[in-house]
Amino acid sequence: MTTKKIFRLTVTTAIIVLIAGIILYPKIKILFKPGAGSAQESGPRQSRERQILLASGYVIVPKQMSELIYSTGSLLPDEEVDLSFETSGKIVNIYFKEGTKVKQGDLLAKINDKPLQAQLLKLQAQKKLIEEREFRQRQLLDRDAISRESYDQVATELQSTDADIMLIEARIAETELRAPFDGIVGLRMISDGAYATTQTKIIRLVKTNPLKIEFAINERYAGEVSPGFPITFHFPDDPTELFKANVYAVAPQVDMTTRTIMVRAMYPNKNQELKPGRSVKVVALLSQIDNAISIPTQALIAEMEGEKVFIYKNGKAEQVPVVTGLRTESNIQIREGLHFGDTLLTTAILQLRESLPVKLDTLVTNQQNVQ
Repeated sequence: MTTKKIFRLTVTTAIIVLIAGIILYPKIKILFKPGAGSAQESGPRQSRERQILLASGYVIVPKQMSELIYSTGSLLPDEEVDLSFETSGKIVNIYFKEGTKVKQGDLLAKINDKPLQAQLLKLQAQKKLIEEREFRQRQLLDRDAISRESYDQVATELQSTDADIMLIEARIAETELRAPFDGIVGLRMISDGAYATTQTKIIRLVKTNPLKIEFAINERYAGEVSPGFPITFHFPDDPTELFKANVYAVAPQVDMTTRTIMVRAMYPNKNQELKPGRSVKVVALLSQIDNAISIPTQALIAEMEGEKVFIYKNGKAEQVPVVTGLRTESNIQIREGLHFGDTLLTTAILQLRESLPVKLDTLVTNQQNVQ
């Protein structure tokens, strides 16, 4: 064999060994890796550990649940009116001070009534003469000295004069602006000496004791809120200071646009510390349940067959069908299915299955977190 042939054989053999080494290298590496023999034994155990689901638990304890209505309302005066004269004329006197309290019947302003007063004096003088003539005619009638017709003419004239006097007195009363109820007068809209008509607004009178609270509730509560129903309210900037009021009126129909019902409550406001026109937050307590089984909303699973939850029992998840009751924004009452002391699973809800091994990473008991 020549030297050239020997060289070719050597090169070919080296190439074959190199290719074989590249192909077998991964298997050889695993074979000689430290601890390779024990990895095959621990594989099933690691698979079993990966099947255990981590979840949070919640120990069910008695709780108080309340069904509340939240709404935004407004403070309204008990009474409010813009006062105007019933007749036209020049204002000769203004008797009120702006922003002060007035009583019902107090004289607030006066229009010039001198022509009417003159007419009244004239009629009163005429009445005296007619009364004297009526007296003499009645005496003559008693003695049959005059006819009944003559006496009736005088009596009718006297009644007509009385009616004219009453009419003038009524017109004089129209020149006086009086407070129709107790309240506080606002800022006047006219000055002394101005000419006022029946359309001229003189002053606004507001009664702030008591105050009304007007708010809207959803139509589904139509039958649950009625006169006498208690509410609380507070101002948006101070939720800690609560005020109590009672419903006195409920609108007879539902607003078709908003599907709500208007409700009004009454607050005494004896010291007049609250001002009408302000916005308030209203809270109405519909019902309250003591010692209720209450669970977080996210723990409830709704299915075609009904609603269910998962509890932690003997290291595994166990599904329990439940019957729900009162619902609030974050909690649901469970009427049937759960008991005090059960450990409710509150996380990993979508991964939970019946009899699935579960490990609790967090346990909540009496509002305290236990790791």
